[in-house]
Amino acid sequence: MFDFQKLDVYQKAKAFCILIQKLISYGNFDRTTNDQLRRASFSIMLNIAEGSSRFSNKDRKNFMVVARGSAFECAAIIEYLLEVSEINKDSYDNYLNCLEEISKMLYGLICGLDK
Repeated sequence: MFDFQKLDVYQKAKAFCILIQKLISYGNFDRTTNDQLRRASFSIMLNIAEGSSRFSNKDRKNFMVVARGSAFECAAIIEYLLEVSEINKDSYDNYLNCLEEISKMLYGLICGLDK
């Protein structure tokens, strides 16, 4: 087992990525939205994994910062989907809660790497 697989934040990011894949497969979104949302959700998970392979805290931190930025990008896309009535408020709240939890966990990791 790789170190990143032991991280709760990685497991939550992977679960979110799977949720997004299901949303995209059932939704009727335009190609750009599909692509951006898929890439941003993958970016959270993959940057956590890649960051865990780095030896210095500075390098690890950089990848966690990028992962957190991708979570914010997903939040913006999800908000857009709500505003254009592509998803309902309950779905929006569910996705946003997942992203907020991931973001907080990443923030904790980032602050811990400053020490």
